[in-house]
Amino acid sequence: MDHAIDSVVPEERTAVERTSVIATPGMLRLLVFVPVLLLILYGLVMVFSSSMIFSSKRFDDPMYFLNRQLIFASLGLAIMLVASRLPVEMYRRFTVPLLAVSFIGLLLCLTPFGTTVKGATRWISIGGGFNIQPSEFAKVALVFYVSYSMSKKAERIKNFKVGFLPHALVAIVFAGLCMKQPDFGAAMMIVLLTFVMLFVGGTRLGYILGSGLLMVPVAYSAVVFSPYRMKRIMAFLNPEQDALGINYQITESLISIGSGGIWGVGLGLGKQKLFFLPDAHTDFIASIVGEELGMLGIFILLLLFGTIVAAGLVVSMRSRTRYGSFLAAGLTFYLAFQVVVNMGVIMGLLPTKGLALPFVSYGGSSLITNLFAAGVLMSMAGDVEKREEEPGVPSPTRRSGNFRLSHEPLEPADVAGVDP
Repeated sequence: MDHAIDSVVPEERTAVERTSVIATPGMLRLLVFVPVLLLILYGLVMVFSSSMIFSSKRFDDPMYFLNRQLIFASLGLAIMLVASRLPVEMYRRFTVPLLAVSFIGLLLCLTPFGTTVKGATRWISIGGGFNIQPSEFAKVALVFYVSYSMSKKAERIKNFKVGFLPHALVAIVFAGLCMKQPDFGAAMMIVLLTFVMLFVGGTRLGYILGSGLLMVPVAYSAVVFSPYRMKRIMAFLNPEQDALGINYQITESLISIGSGGIWGVGLGLGKQKLFFLPDAHTDFIASIVGEELGMLGIFILLLLFGTIVAAGLVVSMRSRTRYGSFLAAGLTFYLAFQVVVNMGVIMGLLPTKGLALPFVSYGGSSLITNLFAAGVLMSMAGDVEKREEEPGVPSPTRRSGNFRLSHEPLEPADVAGVDP
């Protein structure tokens, strides 16, 4: 029996719960699916607008990037729909294979199979001019692993050797492989995701803070002994200096956002994509949104992302099992962190780091991985709605980890067993 759980089983749901819009059958799934679909359409329009001049000059085809993004989106949507139909329990069995494939992919990047772009070997060529980026899949694989492992340990999650150390070691190995590529941003995202999920799962905060302090000299060394990282940090600390050098990209990004004002200059009429702003169709696509559609366009983006995050957290709180709660929370944080970092970078609030805006930026690995994550969230939303619609099924509330979640009594698989 889990002694950290305080179960209260109400005789019937409250009027607020019965009349809640979110409690409407199918509503949770729609609150994930509709915003994702709108963001993809939004992204296709902006990818074309931001890349047509560049692709015309480089590939003699203004629709080069749009056509490729359409392929990525079609494949990703198919994967999302399949993922949304799979039962939640099947994802437990995906954990070890997904983790192993991601690990092998990260290793292959460090072999002759790796493809180097702009000095970083983060991709593996699969032919036809297409590459895959294993670090994108590794982030999701880690969410699956940590969710599964924490769900098996119950109160043992508070034990350092059982609940904290194994997860930290896996995260360090994955982050270390990313650093070798090098991909400092992916490494930091992996560590951040792991620590946040461990906190949600109930790991002692002291373990997380202590590990964070131990990582400070490691992160410091990674920056100080890497000239290009050091330049980025200095540029972030001194944004007004060297506007034509190391600060060029962020300067052009701020010019792009600032020139758009509230309403924007008009779709397709932006000037920063005319070879002024680098990566206008990838990591800095939100800057073009700000220029052409104004702050209103950025607000719409944030509203759609906020809807997905809210729906994901509701799924996490209503899930019947620890595994479902942790997985929904982890995937929601995975999507949310990308948005926060990307928006922070384009506005000069964070050091420049290549990280795509989910569902919007050009890029196959990112888009497909994010759509898979959305599909899993839809599957869990459907499971929650199905359970709540069953007659006679109570909706008790219990505390799991550091969040209050709605659950049925714990399943045997959730309180026993050993993680992989």
